[in-house]
Amino acid sequence: MRVRFEDLDTEAMGILSGNDRGRYTVPTDGLYPYQWNWDSAFAAFGFSQFDLDRAWVEMETLFSGQWPNGMVPHILFHEPDDRYFPGPEVWGCNGPIPSSGISQPPVATTLIRGLWERDKEYGEGRLRRLFPRLLAWHRWFMTWRLDQGAVCVTHPWEAGRDNAPDWDAPLARIDPSGVGDYQRRDTNCVDPSMRPTDDDYDRYIWLVNLGRNNEWNEAILLNKNPFRMADPTLTFVLLRATRDLLVLGRALDQDASEIFDWIKILEAGAGTLWNDEIESYDSRDVHTGAWSGCISNASFLCWFAGIHDGRMLKHLRRVLDAVPYGIPSHDPDSDRFESRRYWRGPTWPIMNRLIGIGLEEAGLQDEAEKLRQITAKLIAGNGFTEYFDPHDGSPAGGSKFTWTAAVWLGWASPNARRE
Repeated sequence: MRVRFEDLDTEAMGILSGNDRGRYTVPTDGLYPYQWNWDSAFAAFGFSQFDLDRAWVEMETLFSGQWPNGMVPHILFHEPDDRYFPGPEVWGCNGPIPSSGISQPPVATTLIRGLWERDKEYGEGRLRRLFPRLLAWHRWFMTWRLDQGAVCVTHPWEAGRDNAPDWDAPLARIDPSGVGDYQRRDTNCVDPSMRPTDDDYDRYIWLVNLGRNNEWNEAILLNKNPFRMADPTLTFVLLRATRDLLVLGRALDQDASEIFDWIKILEAGAGTLWNDEIESYDSRDVHTGAWSGCISNASFLCWFAGIHDGRMLKHLRRVLDAVPYGIPSHDPDSDRFESRRYWRGPTWPIMNRLIGIGLEEAGLQDEAEKLRQITAKLIAGNGFTEYFDPHDGSPAGGSKFTWTAAVWLGWASPNARRE
C-alpha cells in the first residue's frame, strides 16, 4: 500500500499534540514523562511548522527552569510521575523547578534562531527576553565544561548519547558498589535489549549520587568526578550554537565580543578532538588523555559546527555504504556495534537532521539529500519511533516520539517547507 505523505504529516502533528502538556512537550508518554532539554528544542522545531506561538512557549518553558548559575537542566520535573527513575528526589536539586543536575547539548540556541528567522518582527520581543538566558547558559558551559577548548560531559546523559561506546573505559573504572537498591522504569516500557545494561545504569546512578552528595557544586565536582570526557557532541553543538548566538546578539545590538572570543576557543577545542589513529573526531578522556577510538554519528557533526572537514567524507561514505539506513550511532565496522541497543548502533533521525544541516551548509548537497531521503524512508516505512535498526530499518525504542515527528514535519517529509 502506497504511503500518503499528507497522512504522515497529519500523524506527526497529532503526535506533537498528543505529547503536548500545555506549556511543554514530553518526548513520549510513559517512557519519558517529563520535559527533556534537547528533545524540547526539537519539539519547538516541529511546532514551528504549524504553530509558531506554541514553539516559542516550548522554549520559554525550558528556560523557566534555568539555574542561577546559568545551567539549563536536562530534565525538568514539572509534575510528579512515578513512571520514571531517577526522579527529582534522587537528583536532590534546588533549581526554580525540580530538575536534574546536569545539562544537555544546547541545540535550543540554534532552534531559537530558527524561530526568530521565521518571523523576525513577531519574534523580536520574545528573543530579547530569552537572549540573556541563552548568554548565561553558554557562559556556564564555557566556565565549567571546557578542556583545551573542547566541551566535556560529566555524565553520559549530559551528552545525550547515554550508552555510547565512547564512555565504556571511564565507566569501567567506577566501582558502583554501594549505589543502593533502585528499580528501573525504562525496561518496563521498552525491550531491555534496546536499552543500556544494568551495569551501565549502576554507574549512571553512582554519578547522580556523587553530584547530589556534593550539592551539585561545580567547583567541587571538577576535582571529584572521575567521569569527564571531551565530547564531539557537545563541542560541535555548542560551537554551532555559539555562532548562532553571535548572529542573535548582533541583531539585537548587543555587545558580542565575548561570544566572538568563545567561538575562537571552541574552534581550537574542536581540533583537539581529532584522533590521528582512526582519522576521525573522537571522544577523549580528560583524566587519562586516552581516546575512545569511536567513529560515531557525533563525529559527523563537524559540518553542523561550521568545520567543513573533507577528511570525514571518506568515513561518511563508507558508513552509508555499509548499512542501508544510516547514519548509525556507532561505526558498523566496529566490534562494539549493536544495531538495536540505544546509542551503540541504531540510527537517530534527530542526528541525521543536524548532520544534514551541516552537509547542506558545506555545499555537500548530494550527501545531504541522500541523508534526507534515507530518513524519510525510515519514518515512512516504520513509523515515528525513537530510533531504528540501520540494517533493516525496523523500529526500536519508544513509539510516537516527539522529535521524530518534528524531523519529519520540518525536514524529511516531501511537503516540508524548505528554508
